[in-house]
Formats: sequence, C-alpha cells, structure tokens
Amino acid sequence: MRLSEIRYEEIKGEVIDIFSRYDVRCIPISGFELAYKMGIKLIAYSSLSDKKQSAVFRISSDGFYFEPGDGNEYIYYNDNICYRRANMTILHEIGHCVLGHYNGMNHEEAEAEANFFAKYAVAPPPLIHLINPKQPQDIANAFEISYEASEYAMDYYCKWFRNHEQSGVYSECEKQLLRLFMKSA
Repeated sequence: MRLSEIRYEEIKGEVIDIFSRYDVRCIPISGFELAYKMGIKLIAYSSLSDKKQSAVFRISSDGFYFEPGDGNEYIYYNDNICYRRANMTILHEIGHCVLGHYNGMNHEEAEAEANFFAKYAVAPPPLIHLINPKQPQDIANAFEISYEASEYAMDYYCKWFRNHEQSGVYSECEKQLLRLFMKSA
C-alpha cells in the first residue's frame, strides 16, 4: 500500500522526534536500545512456556506490540531469527506504538506505516549519505541490516539523492536528523 507523501513526511518527523527524545545519536540504530529507552518491555518468544509460545506464533512468527491497558507496553519477538531481522521487527513494532495504531484501524495502512517507520528508522537516507555507499553491502555493513534490506535502502537512498542533488538543500527534518547524529561524531 502506498501512503501519501504528507504521511511519509509525518512518519519521518516521528522517527526523528523519537531519536531526539531518546538520545539516539549513532549508527547502527538498535531497536532493542530504543525500546529499552522508551520503557517498552521486550519479551523473547523463547522465554515463554510452550503453550504461550504456541499462542504467540499464531499471532506472528516475527513479533508484535501489545499494550494491555495497565500502563505497560510490550513487544514480543522471535529471538530465534537473526539479530538483523529481529531488530527490524522491533523497530516495526515501535512504529505501531509511536504512530498510535489500534485495533479496528485499517490493517493494511497500519502495516504500511509501521514498515516505513522501521525502514526510515534503521537507515535514513541523510545518514546513508554520510557513509557515501558504493553498493548495498556498504549500507548492510554500516547499518547492520540484511543484504535484502540494504538493497531496498540503496534504492530509496538513490531516489532521495536525486531529489537532494536537484534541490541542493536538506529539509528541516533532515537538518534536525543530521545535527543530532553529527553531535556524536
């Protein structure tokens, strides 16, 4: 599902706001660290009883966000998948949390938003630009993402770069992101 350009920009702003609020200033971006800073409890599938593992796998083979209404937030995640995939899953689930997704919302739209949140959070094009990648593997190595995810990130970066090259300026959001990460450099 394709979101509106306005919605993509809003989600980018949410990512940068979260990075700023929780002092995320270096790559690679860790969903584990961000969840900890946000007070979201991470529950590994392997820590659950066999009966509960069976139940969570019926919900999702990768992970899901759960807010029981008692003020606590949880992300249950499959810890038997590789770190890079688990990290993306956690960022995706943080996206659901940050973007205020709830039951009854259009599922396809919520998934598209959370996917974009995770994609932008794990490897924002302005930060990719700082490493001057020659190939997707450069992105995979710097941002600790899978090769498949790095191919998508490279495609997105190339589109972003063409637009950036034409305008010659960074958006206000991008400037904020770069200031945040340049402080730690």
